[in-house]
Amino acid sequence: MKLHEAKTAGANLFTAHGAGYVEINRERHEGSLIVSADSITPWAPANFAALEEAHFAQLLALQPELVIFGSGPTLRFPHPRLSAALTNAGIGVEVMDTSAACRTYNILLAEDRKVVAALLGS
Repeated sequence: MKLHEAKTAGANLFTAHGAGYVEINRERHEGSLIVSADSITPWAPANFAALEEAHFAQLLALQPELVIFGSGPTLRFPHPRLSAALTNAGIGVEVMDTSAACRTYNILLAEDRKVVAALLGS
């Protein structure tokens, strides 16, 4: 096994998550969010039914190599046309429930990957 030093000092890491909230660097956040190593931004869709193509296209500006989409408390897959702008740009999109998305984001960030978490608040 090859071990690497984690390079997460000063980066946004999920420190807790629960029903209707996540904690990032021990600060509680509610609602839908876009999280990258250096930014936390409210995300417009209030819930799964409100998702639109423009919501995913907004993530292009962050130039990630991978987007982790947290669909809320249960795993739900958005229609592929919603994330087409990302996949057409060669950006990977992984869908998970929000708890799994938080854990996966932390792991990928520790591997020095350019990852963005797009999380639904409900």
